[in-house]
Order: sequence, then C-alpha cells, then structure tokens
Amino acid sequence: MPAPHLDLPPTDRVLSPRTGWTRAHWEALADRQLEALVPYATPRFAQYRLPGRASWSGIVSDGLEGYARSFLLAAFRIAGANGEVTPGLIERYTEGLAAGTARGSGEAWPELTDCSQQMVEAASIAIGLHETRPWIWDKLDTRVREQVVDWLSGFVGHRTWDNNWRLFQVVSEQFLASVGAPFSQRDIDSGLDRIEDWYIGDGWYTDGDGRNFDYYNGWAMHLYPLMWARMATPGGDGGRGKVYRERLAQFLRTYPQFFGADGAPVHQGRSLTYRFAVTAPVWMGALADCTPLAPGLTRRLASGTLRHFVERGVPDRRGLLPLGWYDTFLPATQPYSGPASPYWASKAFLGLLLPAGHPVWTEREQPLPVEESIQFTALPAPGWLLHGTPHDGVVRLINHGSDHNPQDGPGEDDPHYTRFAYSTATAPESSPHVQERAVDNHLALIAPDGTPSRRRRIHPLTCADRRATSLYHACLPDHREEFPIESTSVLHGPWEIRVHWLRAPVGASVREGGYAVADDTLPYADLGPGWALTRTRTGLTSAVVALYGWDETGGIAREAEANAYGPHSATPYLTAHGHPGGPSIHVTLVALARDTVHAQALREAIACTVQDDLVRVTFPDGGTVTVVPRRLDNGS
Repeated sequence: MPAPHLDLPPTDRVLSPRTGWTRAHWEALADRQLEALVPYATPRFAQYRLPGRASWSGIVSDGLEGYARSFLLAAFRIAGANGEVTPGLIERYTEGLAAGTARGSGEAWPELTDCSQQMVEAASIAIGLHETRPWIWDKLDTRVREQVVDWLSGFVGHRTWDNNWRLFQVVSEQFLASVGAPFSQRDIDSGLDRIEDWYIGDGWYTDGDGRNFDYYNGWAMHLYPLMWARMATPGGDGGRGKVYRERLAQFLRTYPQFFGADGAPVHQGRSLTYRFAVTAPVWMGALADCTPLAPGLTRRLASGTLRHFVERGVPDRRGLLPLGWYDTFLPATQPYSGPASPYWASKAFLGLLLPAGHPVWTEREQPLPVEESIQFTALPAPGWLLHGTPHDGVVRLINHGSDHNPQDGPGEDDPHYTRFAYSTATAPESSPHVQERAVDNHLALIAPDGTPSRRRRIHPLTCADRRATSLYHACLPDHREEFPIESTSVLHGPWEIRVHWLRAPVGASVREGGYAVADDTLPYADLGPGWALTRTRTGLTSAVVALYGWDETGGIAREAEANAYGPHSATPYLTAHGHPGGPSIHVTLVALARDTVHAQALREAIACTVQDDLVRVTFPDGGTVTVVPRRLDNGS
C-alpha cells in the first residue's frame, strides 16, 4: 500500500523483508512533520497554533503544547544526527525557548501552577533539552538559561495530578538538578515512590489508583522513570534504574502480541490519537539495554506500526497529525486534547537516539508473533487475554480487568475501556449519539423502556491460559437492586466463547453484541436462525452465534460517524426477550476474521449443553471446553 501524502526513500526488502523500511524512512518522516509545522508557528517560534478543536486549557496552552511535543521529535532528530540536521531546525527551537520563557515577550508560556497542562509540556521540554544539551542548552546565554530555570522551577514544591503526571515533575526537576539549578529531592523521591503503589507485577502499572490499564503503561509509566535514569548522575539513581529496566523487560516479553500483522496496535484505551507512540517502550528497551526482543523484531514492530499509519494517510496531506486515528475523529480524543496533542507521537522516534550502526538498524527484520503462529497470551495483571491468528493477522484483546474507574463510586462506562473485546482491526462505537445503545462487545440487561445496563466497574476473577472471568453488577431504572453478571471468555482456535451467568428481573431482555466493523461504505449484513453477521467491503467479518439461552432472531445495529475505522459501522447482536426472572445462562460464539465466516455452519456444528450450572461446548474437531460459574454474587 503506497503512502498517499509522503515521498519516502526506496524500500529495502533485504534488510527489512516485512516492512521495507529503514532508518532513512524514520528520518524522512521526522523531517516532514517538523517542516509542516513551520507555517503555524508564532513569529518567534515559541508556540505552534495548529488548526483543529481547541482543548479545555485554551489557545496559549495549546500553542505551548505544539512547541513542546514537537520539540521532543526535533530533539531525537538532532541528537540522533549529532546536530547535522536541516538548516534552521536547531535555531527555531532555540529561539522559541527564549521567547516562551521570557515574560512579556508576547509569546510567553503560561506559568507552571498546580495540576496545570503546562506541567505535561514542561516534561517534554526538559527531556528535549537533556537530549540536545551540546547543541542547545550549552550554547544558550546566561539570561535565557535563567529564564528556562525560572519557568521550570514552577514545579518545585507544587502539586500534580496523582497519576502519570507525578513523573512529569520527576523528570523536570531532575533536569534542573543536572544543570545545577535549585530543585527538590523530596519531589523527585516522592514521585518515584508513588509509582511503586501502582506497580502490580509482570511489568504492569495502573495509571493511578484503580484499574487503569492502557498504553500509558508503556509510553508513560515505563518511559519517564527510565528517562529520569538517563538524566541522573551515573550511579546516583539509588538502584532504581536497575528495577525499572527489569520491569520494562518483563513488559516487553509479551508486548509484541498487541500488534497485528499489518502493524496496527490493539485499539483500546484513551489518548489513542498519540497513535505510533505505542512503539515508544520498544525503543526504550533498546535504548536502556534491557529489551528481551531481538533487534530485528524491535525494528519490525516499530516500523510496521509507523508504516501502518503512513499508508492510511497519517500525517495528512498538510503533513500534520489530526485529532483522531486515521483521520479526524474527535470521539477518540478527550477534552484535554488540543490540536497539537497528537504530537506525543514524537515518542515513537526515540529510536533515532540509537546510532545508525546499532543492531536495531542493521539486523534483518524478524516476524511478529502473530505472523508465525496462533497466539494465546494471558496477562493476569490487567486481566486480559490476547488472541492472534496468523491466517488473517488480526489480534484481539479480551477484557476482564480494565475499566479506568476510580476505586470508589459507581464508575463510568467508557467504551474504550469497558467493552469485552478490542482488536487491531476494529474500534468500539464511541460517538456520544451511539453510546446510549451500547451494543458492541457488551452484555446488557435491557429494561422494558429500552435502557441497557452498563458495564462500569469490572471485578476480575481469573485470568490464565486461554480463559478469563469477571463480574459486573447491572443497574436498571425502577430497580433498587443490582443484578450480577458473571462472564467467562474461553479461546478456542480462531473463536471466543462467552459464557454469561446472570440474574435479571422479570420481563427484562438480555443482549450480546459482537465486534463493530467499520468502513467507508455500508457493511454487508446477514441474519439467520440464532446468528447475525456483518462484513466490510474488504472482507473483515464480525459474527455472533447463539449456542445457548438466546432467541432464534438476532439483529444488526448500524451506525454512522460513530467509529474511528470508518463512517459506516455495524454490529451483530443476539437477544433473549421476556426474562422469567432469577438466574439464567447465555452462551455465545464470537468471531472476528478477515476470511469467510460461515455462521450457520458454526451453529450446526458446535454443540452446547448445560446441566445444572455446568456448561460444556464441543467443537467439530472434538475439542471441548467446560465452564462452571463461580457465582460470586452475594446470595446466589
């Protein structure tokens, strides 16, 4: 697939048989992005005011964001080339630094105050200054150095949000320490101590209290501690650096399983507009000399992901990164996202800090796990199963553990966190106008007025081998009690079997949705007795097949402008109407594939029996799975 908006170097299929990409492609893309920003700069380059929806922090903060996040990209490009870069690049960011930190300059950056967006951007500037020290910091005059120190000193003794933001303070104050400026060792130590409360093992942090698992684990919780260690005096990290390297190594052992054969990452979590920043922890593993991945696999993963977006029009024809996934799609963003927010993608270019002769750039690419064999990976820490199929290159994430809710309270239903499954080929239906229906990858009780229950707070129960179980409590209007829904996912071949044990009030309905598929044209739909199926023009098929407890008639939920993968989307679903009240069991086969799915044949060939609470599913190959609900519902 060609890159529609970029002129790229020739591919090298000997060195890079999977992607064709080399270091030259990364440098060319970095240069194009940096060049494209210039028309949007303020006169002295302290801000880049890009087109697009403003954030809740305002235009000046958004302009600072444009400078800071692109400075990360510029810094990696400058340092990786030993300062031999496009004329004017170093000068632009040097002048912008002087103007942004000069009060009254007309382009001055907002002061750092408690929990302000400026804190996020200051960390990028601190990292950029550290990595470009011989070319920028060391050549600043005393006045500008004092301005920069004065601005960054707004961190000292101040409060950040109690999540990954603690690390912005850590790296910024460590930079102050590295240049002999006043700083607070207590701030640094308390920030690093705090993330210990969030480390739950196997290389996984939750981003603050609660069960907040997403790509922030890689591009923040692992990245910043190791960037801090790069800044710290050699031997002065108190042994923390060794711990951080060991944890990143643990995380990276299974991280390649998150990527499809086409380079796409699993579409889950917030801030997805950062796109190829998902590759940052892979590069950091190589940079910190702690990666368990072969050099050829590191580059294949990273280049494959970058190429995936480039071939789908990112950057756009202006050379910019729009707010969205492939193109502008605001439901994939958050209110804090401004026009320059996507430039946290600059973290993907960490690999340029590795010299051109490093093995990650010189060794032959190696295949991703999904390109070699079927993959079943259990991640007990976040409560996820990863399921990759080599015949179509699709990876699915089965979610029984991440809900992005605080520890207390009822929680919220965020489609990027609470759905049963995500994948490298699909996105959840996320526009506000469709969230009321909440069909895709959700098991809902439906009240007589049509109101669906929400899977807000997920209680993980088990996650091992090819199965995972969780519990959520459904709430319905006009009912004071909560109704338990215990769900188990079992992976078999290319399929997921979902077994739900639940309680429901008399007259309620039960509904189960499969994956939403999206395209630029209307997806095809088909229905049969006990199954529903939808397929895109390119052959991506989503199907649900009733194995037990469902009506014979399913349905297709069609939406428009609701999905990051395309303007037309459709979700197959099953229903069971007129619940008698009390407990019931519902069993579904869920399929997502790029090849043909014969839903009727699956319905006829797969047997499901339920005796008491024992569910047994028998497959055409003779394999069986059994599920017995734990029934942790306080009274069943």
